[in-house]
Amino acid sequence: MRAAYDLADKVMLVTGGAKGIGLETARQGAALGARVAILDLDSEASSDAAASLTGPGGREALGLAADVTDRGALDKAFGQVVDQFGRIDVVVANAGIAPKVSPVIGMPSEEWERVFDTNLFGVYDTVRAGLDQVIANSGQFVLISSSYAFMNGVLSSPYATAKAGVEALGRSLRAELLPRGASATVAYFGWISTDMVETTFSDPVVDRFRREAVPRFLTRRVPVGRAARAIIDGLGERSPRVIAPAEWKAMFYLRGLLGPFTDRRFENDPKVQEIVLEAEARAGSLPRGA
Repeated sequence: MRAAYDLADKVMLVTGGAKGIGLETARQGAALGARVAILDLDSEASSDAAASLTGPGGREALGLAADVTDRGALDKAFGQVVDQFGRIDVVVANAGIAPKVSPVIGMPSEEWERVFDTNLFGVYDTVRAGLDQVIANSGQFVLISSSYAFMNGVLSSPYATAKAGVEALGRSLRAELLPRGASATVAYFGWISTDMVETTFSDPVVDRFRREAVPRFLTRRVPVGRAARAIIDGLGERSPRVIAPAEWKAMFYLRGLLGPFTDRRFENDPKVQEIVLEAEARAGSLPRGA
């Protein structure tokens, strides 16, 4: 049995770390003695977030601007972290974006590419940039997937497809890293109270879908602190996966049974069909691209 992984004196790098799950994960890691590097699109937001983690007696934190869709920027940022702290032990690939709510027929191809560039290829490039350091230090990756990785992604197909890819990447990566003394964890979250989720829930189509098409308990929002705590606990145990909130654990482990059931329900439920057609009509003026 592996000994517990102690974050004290480890260097943790978090992408999308200036707010939401990323910032709270960085905060909880710093509270346990980790030195934290926050990467985000906005330099000022990254610096402010890092400053909020550095107090009297606290460990130094570093804030850097980096776009996970830019390999050169990622490599430079990872190099700056190593220059500053001497190493990287933990990489949390958290950066992600939400697509416009739309069926495939009404979604521009550029939207698919935008979501994939960040949510899947950006995660891969984050892993690629950190591999040497994580392996050298027997460290860990945490890849932020989603409950959408195993649930029907109706009206959010690029997000669901990308997150399923992140799951597959994380599972493969773990099996490949363990012989080298390193590991990877896949995080599956439901609806966490972040700005991205609040924006999504404000969409009238999403609101109707929540009220009329799915059980309310599956769309309840939980604080970012709960998601971050799941990540921190998963790191301590070198867990293959972390899932929050708790109700999604049953959905994950019963996915082979519940997936076909959910698909069938969505196929046959008149309310779902009506909502999909409403979303399609709303997207009718959007260019679909090639």
